Amino acid sequence: MEDFDFVKRPILIVEDEPVNRLLLAGMLEENYEILQAADGREAMRYIEKGEDIALILLDLLMPNMNGYEVLRALRERKLLTQIPVIVLTSETSAEVQSLNLGAIDFIPKPYDAPEVIRARVRRIIQMSEDSAALRRVGQDPLTGLFVPSFFFRRIERIERYAPDRVMDAMAINVNNFHLINNLYGRACGDDVLLILADALKNEMEACLGVACREHGDNFYLYMEHHANPEDMLIRIADGVRQRAGIKTLRLRMGVYPEVDRKVSMEDRFARAEHACQTLRGNYTRRVAVYDEEMFHNESFANNLLESFDEALAEGQFQVWYQPQYDIRGDVPVLSGAEALVRWLHPRYGMVRPDKFIPLFEANGLIARLDRLVWHTAASQVRKWHDEYGSKLSVSVNVSRISIRDPRLEEDLLDIAQHTGIHCRDLVLEVTESAYADSMEQLVNTVGNLRANGFLVEMDDFGSGYSSLNMLTSLPMDALKVDMKLIRHITDSEKDLHVLTLILDIARSLALPVVAEGVETQAQFDLLKQLGCDRIQGYYFSKPVTAFEFSHFLVQPTGKPA
Repeated sequence: MEDFDFVKRPILIVEDEPVNRLLLAGMLEENYEILQAADGREAMRYIEKGEDIALILLDLLMPNMNGYEVLRALRERKLLTQIPVIVLTSETSAEVQSLNLGAIDFIPKPYDAPEVIRARVRRIIQMSEDSAALRRVGQDPLTGLFVPSFFFRRIERIERYAPDRVMDAMAINVNNFHLINNLYGRACGDDVLLILADALKNEMEACLGVACREHGDNFYLYMEHHANPEDMLIRIADGVRQRAGIKTLRLRMGVYPEVDRKVSMEDRFARAEHACQTLRGNYTRRVAVYDEEMFHNESFANNLLESFDEALAEGQFQVWYQPQYDIRGDVPVLSGAEALVRWLHPRYGMVRPDKFIPLFEANGLIARLDRLVWHTAASQVRKWHDEYGSKLSVSVNVSRISIRDPRLEEDLLDIAQHTGIHCRDLVLEVTESAYADSMEQLVNTVGNLRANGFLVEMDDFGSGYSSLNMLTSLPMDALKVDMKLIRHITDSEKDLHVLTLILDIARSLALPVVAEGVETQAQFDLLKQLGCDRIQGYYFSKPVTAFEFSHFLVQPTGKPA
């Protein structure tokens, strides 16, 4: 115990015999600050005043409030983990009962071994302070729950002594916790976490489970298998809402039931957390269970992530092209193409973009894939210009991560210079949602790109983020209407009305409009009648390889056969 000999710890001697109190005080006062109480009531007054007591020497047989009653009171107040108690007794039979009530050691009467008493006092205080330090390291400072490392150690002990117990791993989050901090203040947010932690402690005590705060508003539970975890979550959430006074507070839970003990501790809770995350934005379900389908989906996603570098090195990512046609004249004319990435995976075959692009966006890999597509498309444009004398431009997607990259402008200029194309030959498609994320920064970035000669289209326009203010303040060269809006224009008055409004606004701003996802003659005829400028979709062609695309360059007018 660090600096033990230089700091006098307070010791409370609780003994109804004045001679015995003086005798013990005389043995210990050189090294300790001595407090004295003649009975249990007087002792509890010291404790309830918040006196900083390092140890209690407690006689059992006293008037008013005996030692057993003091031990019970300390246990009820959960103070025995903070203040160790050595019982003073001449009755051997009292030892077991005192231990059961929380006493940590005994000093027999009469007090005729001062060196032994001093050694015991010193050892118990040292053990208590070491244990308190250990608890501080192992406990989350806000909630008092275990931190993950100690939580996992506790689970290992549970499994060592109860190898046949069927257990569940659970993850609990607070829905939209950041809004609680923003609306009510961080102090209120901390109160919510404390209230939730107390509720979890009580729940775990009732079912012999264990809980930890993983980080932020994420909590882990490990408990015996629960047939209906939603009942437990409802009970916890109702209690937290009532105590916190926030009626809109909601919890969500992911459960990895009947854990496979061959799975590592971290992976068990990663599975529970994965199940929990599937509930983000879902206001109809509270609990998600990690099952075989989730396992296969997660394994598939992990395999895709792990094979990303190999796929880049081996050229598994292919860039295909979908033609765009100008439909303003009597005959459609090829006016450009969109570069679309495909993944020919050695194990899974052709993987759809909607399976890997969101995954790469979430894991920060999309920027590297962006640059591969940009360079491949630019090289292909150069090749088509040389072989066919075409002036074709190709649109490429710029992800939300890439648009924030300070090296974006430099990288695109390097690609144009390296491949020998004009900047206008590479049309940059930026999603409407990316504009909405950080308007000021994006306006500056897009403005610089356009100043260098790049054309910029707003992609997925009409998908739910747009505003008239955004249209008038953003630099852009074209609008690309979201295919979900095009899909129902022939049978939905609402979608048709929205599309008509978009076309009218675009005309007033002198912005050409590209409609993607056009599949039928009826859609084509209606878009032409409404004055749409360009069209892309299966009506003309599905995405094809660069080799197959040469057919459109040879016959650039009319609808392909």
